[in-house]
Amino acid sequence: HVQLVESGGGSVQPGGSPTLSCEISGYTYRSDCVAWFRQLPGKERQAVAALYADRGQTYYTDSLKGRFAISEDSSKSTVYLQMHNLQSADTGIYFCAAHLSSWYPLTASAYAYWCQGTQVTVS
Repeated sequence: HVQLVESGGGSVQPGGSPTLSCEISGYTYRSDCVAWFRQLPGKERQAVAALYADRGQTYYTDSLKGRFAISEDSSKSTVYLQMHNLQSADTGIYFCAAHLSSWYPLTASAYAYWCQGTQVTVS
């Protein structure tokens, strides 16, 4: 069965640049779209970035572009989210998602598979 296992969250100092990892098994994601979302306290789930791995096409939420970067390593079946210059406003739960069922890669409801989410706390 499909599993998305996330790692790399935790406490980060302001200005830090951690990287989240999402290992995907039971599913061939390279010809599909994978994405990162986040849910900030009291807010709805927000898209961060999405990636069509086989063509290298990326999508970013405009307000986050430049500080976040999505990438993948097919040899490890792992998708990454590199984050830069994190601030307290970035504190929240970060999720990876896979298997897009629509034409909108930055829409949470369009993804079938989700990881459990990892807390990132900037303080």
